[in-house]
Amino acid sequence: MTIRLRLTLWYSAILAITLLVCGVAVYFFLSHYLISNQKEHMEQLRDDVSSRMEVTSITIRGKLFQQIEIPPLDAFQYPGFFIQISDKLGQVKIPTNSPPIFPLPSGEAAAEAAQQNSSYYSSAKVGSTSLLILNKALNIPGSKTSPEQKFAGFLQVAIKVNDINGVLNKLLYALALLAVLIIIAASSLGWFLARKALKPIEHVIAATNQIEKGADLAKRIEYHGPQDEIGKLTNTINNMLARVQITYLELEETNRTQRRFVSDASHELRTPLTTIRGNVELLEKMWRQLERQNEEEAMFNNQEKLTLSLEAMTDISSEAARMSRLVNDLLSLARADSGETIHKTRILILPLVEEVIRKSQFLPRTAEWRSGNLSALVYAEVFGDTDYLQQLLFIFIENAFKYTPAGFVQIDALRSKEQIGLRIQDTGLGMDKEEVPLIFERFYRADPSRGQTAGTGLGLSIAQWIIDQHGGSIEVMTRKDEGSTFIIWLPLHFPTMLE
Repeated sequence: MTIRLRLTLWYSAILAITLLVCGVAVYFFLSHYLISNQKEHMEQLRDDVSSRMEVTSITIRGKLFQQIEIPPLDAFQYPGFFIQISDKLGQVKIPTNSPPIFPLPSGEAAAEAAQQNSSYYSSAKVGSTSLLILNKALNIPGSKTSPEQKFAGFLQVAIKVNDINGVLNKLLYALALLAVLIIIAASSLGWFLARKALKPIEHVIAATNQIEKGADLAKRIEYHGPQDEIGKLTNTINNMLARVQITYLELEETNRTQRRFVSDASHELRTPLTTIRGNVELLEKMWRQLERQNEEEAMFNNQEKLTLSLEAMTDISSEAARMSRLVNDLLSLARADSGETIHKTRILILPLVEEVIRKSQFLPRTAEWRSGNLSALVYAEVFGDTDYLQQLLFIFIENAFKYTPAGFVQIDALRSKEQIGLRIQDTGLGMDKEEVPLIFERFYRADPSRGQTAGTGLGLSIAQWIIDQHGGSIEVMTRKDEGSTFIIWLPLHFPTMLE
């Protein structure tokens, strides 16, 4: 059963119960009002008759007899009412005064009831006529010798209630018909309103179905109503869809990056392996030729083949070293991807930088190596790892040497209130501004040709990880054909004398 149908049934059931209660209340109120109005007139007639009642005394053969005398009943002008007087045995003495002429229900049972209840109501049906009867006992006052009142008979005042019953029956039918019509109309309107109120839910279902099928993650649920529960639910689901879309796009980008990483790593590893394999095959071929030649020919060609062998060995050594560096870089990145953290201690930064400057002058380079102002590093401490920080500086320095065929490369230091900055500046090739966000991606090379400069394209990715591990940041300023400047900012860990 759908929510829409359940809501409609609940609304209809509540409305039906409400109409039933209201209808019953209206029916009984009107019935009570009409009957009470008639009873009020009947009681007025009863009191009028009782007030005109006289008791006469008659002596017969020496005995005193008392009897009740009432004026002719026609003297009481109450149209539509019937009056009848019966004796104490229930026999009618004075019949009804108005047509149609028929006796009201009487008898010994009625007389006994009137004697026990001085005044009470009863109902009866004579033929097709329904009657409401007020019964009142008629008592003769007592004498001095016998003060107790004597029951002499009873008065009956009646009225037909067929009209009242007819009105109540018509009211009952009208209320029932009206209730049915109202329930049908309310159910139809409730069905329509439930559909309108739950329409956003249908949009939610359609959107989630599309997401499940992977059709369109950019689809959002349209809602233009008030910010009620449905509106809040719609906004929440739209926000969730936006996050799902962002996550999905990030996963796609990650997958593309991984595929590119595998492709580039395969390419980088294939080059040195191909060189090594080719040189090994060349050595193997030359040595086999030496074995087949005689001693004289071998003596003549020995020097040339030894030279080729040495060149092949040099190529093998160079490519093996290159592959070793690539594997080490991949290992560092694998550790970074696995969530490995760096063990950090308090380090004086000036001695570390001076050691890097000393070793950097022995790196392969064609540009001039300069050491700038390092006074900002005096007494400065950072919280980090010595080896990783040295590796970080060597990455940027080697990168500067690599892309600076002429001019100079310089390192100096800056200091702010809470950070220390290490600036590596060169006058090399530089980059376009569009390339800056990409240089820290794995295997990205700023030069158009992959083979134009040596390297694996992983250095800056490792540098970014080291900087992140130390809570630092990197600032890049570059201009095409004019050079680049990298500033590594590291948070200061103040020495004891300044704490």
